[in-house]
Amino acid sequence: MHDQPRQSQLVVDCGEPAVLAAFWGALLGGLPVDRDPAWSYVDPPQGLRMAFQKVPEPKSLKNRLHLDLAVPDVDAAAAGAERLGGTRAGALQKDDQGAFQVMRDPGGNEFCFVEAPASGA
Repeated sequence: MHDQPRQSQLVVDCGEPAVLAAFWGALLGGLPVDRDPAWSYVDPPQGLRMAFQKVPEPKSLKNRLHLDLAVPDVDAAAAGAERLGGTRAGALQKDDQGAFQVMRDPGGNEFCFVEAPASGA
């Protein structure tokens, strides 16, 4: 019998590792660490380490993987992310299950703020 692998970190390819580590550190908490010009990371107090690795090519397509971040107020969270350099990607989406807002970080990587209805709803 062998040990199961465990999640260690999420690595994002990007053009400016230090910029993204600073954005995600401000958004999720945690101090950005710049190991060298090609590698930065942040350890949010709740969640997985996010690392940022410099690559030469620009982002060109939609992410195949993205983070969903649970928040009590999607619009307030989106406004806060915009103050940090993020941008909204489309309109706020709402239905009977709650609401979500697709966002982009300063490197163009998509993530979502997700608001669920109150418990028992």
